[in-house]
Formats: sequence, C-alpha cells, structure tokens
Amino acid sequence: MLSRILFGACLLIVASGFVSPPFALAGGLLLGLLVVNPCAKQSRKWSRILLQVSVVALGFGIDFGEVLRVGKISFLYTAISISAALVLGLLLGRFLKVRPKASFLISAGTAICGGSAIAALAPITHPDEEELAMSLGTVFTLNSVALLLFPVIGMVFHMTQTQFGLWTALAIHDTSSVVGAAAKFGVQALAVGTVVKLTRALWIIPVAVITALATKGSGARVQVPWFIGLFCLAALAKTEFSAAGPLFSAFTHLGHIGLALTLFLIGSGITIKIIKQAGARVMIQGVALWVVVAALSLFFILRGVVHL
Repeated sequence: MLSRILFGACLLIVASGFVSPPFALAGGLLLGLLVVNPCAKQSRKWSRILLQVSVVALGFGIDFGEVLRVGKISFLYTAISISAALVLGLLLGRFLKVRPKASFLISAGTAICGGSAIAALAPITHPDEEELAMSLGTVFTLNSVALLLFPVIGMVFHMTQTQFGLWTALAIHDTSSVVGAAAKFGVQALAVGTVVKLTRALWIIPVAVITALATKGSGARVQVPWFIGLFCLAALAKTEFSAAGPLFSAFTHLGHIGLALTLFLIGSGITIKIIKQAGARVMIQGVALWVVVAALSLFFILRGVVHL
C-alpha cells in the first residue's frame, strides 16, 4: 500500500511539469532500485504509449522543412552506423560466446532503437525468457547511463547543439533517452536529435523483414512505427498554420511533460533483478559495443566528417 502511495505521489510530482527528464529518470531509478514498483507491468505499457504520444506532441515545436532537411542528410549516416553496429555487435557476441539470439538482440537494440527493436524482433527470432530479459536489461541499464552522462560529455567537448543532437541520435539506444538527453542540451539539439533518431528507428522495418526471411519466415508481424508519420504531420501543421502557434506551444509543453513521465516509468521498471538478469557476458557485449559506437560517432562528429 505504501509503495503505491509513493509511486502515485512521484507520478504527480513529475506530471507537474517542474521536473526535467533526467531528474525524472533518476527518480524512477531510485524508486525501482529501492522500492519495488507496484505497477511494473502497467508502467511498461504506459511508457510505450506515452513515448509515442510525447514524440508526436514535440513535433508541433519543429519546423517541417528542418525535418525534411535533417532526415534526408541523416539517412546515409543512420544506414552506415546501423550496419557497422550490427556487424561489430555480432562479432563481439561470438568472441564473448554470448548466446546467438541474445547477441543478435543486443546488437540490433544498440544499432537501431533499443527496447523497441528488441520487442519488434523477439517474435521473429523467438528467444527464450532469459535471453529476452538479458537483452532488455542491458539496453535499459545503458539507456539510463547515457541520459545522465551524454549531456556532461557534450559540455566538456563544447559541442554545438546540432552536433550534440546528432551524436545522441546516433549513439543512444532508445528514443526516450535520445529526446531526454537532447532536450536537456537545448531546443536545436532536441529538434536534430528527434528527427535523426526517428530516421534511425525506421530501419527497424527492413531489418525485421530481412530477419524474418533469414529465419525462413516465422509468420510474425512486423510492427510499423506509425507514430513517426504523425510526428511529421505535427511538424507540417506547425509550419503551415502559424496562427495556431500558442496552441502548438501548449502541445510541445505537454510533450516535454509526457517525456518526463515516460522516463520516470522506464526508470522505475529497472530493478536489481533486471540488472542481474542481464548477465556478465551480455552486459560486457552491450557496454563494449555501445562505447565503440558512441566514441566513434563522437570522434567523426567533432572532426566534421559527420555533420548536418
């Protein structure tokens, strides 16, 4: 009973709009690690829905021309980074002797969009519960670290908002953490990070189709991220109907609150049990792959090789 009251009170505080996404995540982590989340199953469902709604709402604060420009340029970057991350991840998994299915899910989660990619590919690859838990536990843990660590690194290297938004989109797993980290850095970083990340997330469709064909057609349905199209429509509405600016600003504000709630729910779902379930070898694979992807993308962005 006490845990439910505490959980509800924390939700109300985050929903007030006075809590930033990183602090919301930190609060959720503390709740999940110190007190068992009384609504763990519901939290996972709510966080997925809230994330999609929040991303669409944030679209009302981004110019559609910017969406097209950044999306077009970043298409090649995301294709290269995803291909390289998948190949490197599978090689690391084989070297570390990680179970093939867990290794593939970790690689795909790091390459494309974290837990969303794992959730989309799991019905196709049919991992057992332990493999699925190990993969999700690793990705969720690293997402939390990235959201808190990336803004600090960005400030240390004096990155511009465009550079930082591009880096978060290429190097952080889940959309929620990309948007959360970018929002902390600035408005332009948020716009760039969101668009590039959603471009990257679209690759889940061809990867899922290829995986299904490679596994001789499992019959599983490929989940299409329709909310990305709604995000583009929101940006188009913001560009074409400037008279509704105050209304769109209100939607954007609600999107920020929804994002904070999403990160709180995700953080509250990370427990000691989930971290332990990740397993040493899977965690080493996930951390090593993530560090390499983050370091290389940061290097190329600072050198100007990758830019918008």
